Amino acid sequence: MGQFATKQILMRLAMNNIHLTFGYKKRLKTGLSIFALYSLAACSVVGPNFEPVDTVKLPESWSKSDTEKAELMTEQWWKQFNDPTLNRLVDAANQQNLDIEAAGLRILQARMVYGISDALSYPQVQVVSGQLAKIYTDDKSYNNAALSFDAGWEMDVWGKYARGLESAEAALYASIASYNNITVSITAEVARNYVNYRTFQERVLLSQRNIQIQERVVEITQVQYDSGNVTELDVQQAKSQLYGTQSALPALQIGMKKARNALAVLLGILPTEVDKLLASDEIAERIESYLTKYDNSDAKRASANNNNNSLVPIPPIIDTSIDASLVLRRPDLQVAELQAHAQSAKIGVAEAALYPSFSLFGSIGVNSTEESATSFSLSDSLTLAVGPTFSWNVFQYGRVKNNIRLEDARFQETLTNYNKKILQAIQEVGDSLSSYQYYQTQEALRLKAVNASVRAFNISMTQYENGQINFERLLSSVEKMTRSEDSHAQTKGNIANQVIALYKSLGGGWEANSGKAFISDALIETMKSRTDWGDQLDNPQTLPTQSYSPERSSGANSPERSLETNSPERSSQTNSPERSSKVSSPDTETAQQEAP
Repeated sequence: MGQFATKQILMRLAMNNIHLTFGYKKRLKTGLSIFALYSLAACSVVGPNFEPVDTVKLPESWSKSDTEKAELMTEQWWKQFNDPTLNRLVDAANQQNLDIEAAGLRILQARMVYGISDALSYPQVQVVSGQLAKIYTDDKSYNNAALSFDAGWEMDVWGKYARGLESAEAALYASIASYNNITVSITAEVARNYVNYRTFQERVLLSQRNIQIQERVVEITQVQYDSGNVTELDVQQAKSQLYGTQSALPALQIGMKKARNALAVLLGILPTEVDKLLASDEIAERIESYLTKYDNSDAKRASANNNNNSLVPIPPIIDTSIDASLVLRRPDLQVAELQAHAQSAKIGVAEAALYPSFSLFGSIGVNSTEESATSFSLSDSLTLAVGPTFSWNVFQYGRVKNNIRLEDARFQETLTNYNKKILQAIQEVGDSLSSYQYYQTQEALRLKAVNASVRAFNISMTQYENGQINFERLLSSVEKMTRSEDSHAQTKGNIANQVIALYKSLGGGWEANSGKAFISDALIETMKSRTDWGDQLDNPQTLPTQSYSPERSSGANSPERSLETNSPERSSQTNSPERSSKVSSPDTETAQQEAP
């Protein structure tokens, strides 16, 4: 609770209690006691204020491109593949993925923890009643009955509860950043498995087409053998090559099925339902181009190998001079920083235990002692008590100090982990860029190899049929064409996967969740049918429209800590985005009423 609210409540209690006590001296003592507590309430919170995390130096070689343009590039990056099927899969995963759903529930849990922390700063009220039978030496029995309303309020003189609320708030936003991070990972996994599926599918089709060609070679060789032009050795070599290609086909089909099954898990549906999402008229036309019967035509082969007919999604050409500061937008780095903020506030919670705690206690009730006390009346004894209490862990100084040191060491660990994550992010971006450039060069060369091997095969087939070359040269040309086409398909898949890895390493894609409900309506109804949620699930459970960076100074000293739209502005760095009004904390009044 803020200092202003604390002072207001103390002043009201002081004025009321001066009139409730009896006698001038008692009024004076009560007033002076509360005035002393009121003065203590003006103390500032203890513990360190969270400051910006010192990061490792970013590589200068990435600072060549326009940052704004690069940032826009990372939003919904999968749409740059121009693949409607991929777009459908990503949209379905964002709506149905179970890991994303679990992350949304963790946001809700963090909101409840925030509400609990907020409620601790309010007075705690309880009703106490009891009945006790007493038997005396004269064999008479008496009943003692009591009913009272007790209220206690520990004033947050040293900011213990303010720091606790600060920690809970940072943890709440860390859960949101974690949700975004999971979304980034799931989106990348959907894209990667889709690329793998199409890559295996293209390799399967290439293998099936080459099997057709090799079957044709076996037929021609058999005719040549029947005519006495070749020996049986040529026939058996042709069959051996055919069987080898056929034996490799199941492994490719298994890889294709595994990728499909992985997509089913990511989308939260059955594998058979994924097949419907993967099918399209455009894909069917491309598949048909691969299944064209062999007719010894360079044009047919070139058409099938053209990237316009590729089943593997063709990624956009990306600018490799990426601004290194984009790495800091990664949600996992935001999680690490917010966790550091939450841990920093816990130091203040631990440090507050060094100092005395001050509370106000009040009780009003009735007490009856009669031979048969079964009810209360106005003649019963009315009890009224109000006043301050004081406690101090004087003899636990060593334990408290070591607890402070423990929290500080944990805080330093979070800072170390943050810098480690930055180094890992730099490594991931660098690896993805290097691999992308390598595979781009490799793809261009392998495409040339495909075209050359196709041309060589067609020439060798014609020459073999005319008796101009021996069978070994024909087999060699078939083998080289089969290998080069399969390698080219793999390289296209590698390029697409490196582009996906690059966007993932930059933390791209979470922006698509802006304003999205992190808990579905169906899930809300299920939870309401099981538990009384009050009005906690009535408001739209939506995500912020932009990322959140924690308050960097005087966070616990702000008068209000609400997450509502109309909350006053808080102290923050100029480069920290505003807090979203979408993720609200549990209602203050509800939190107060439900406090233990």
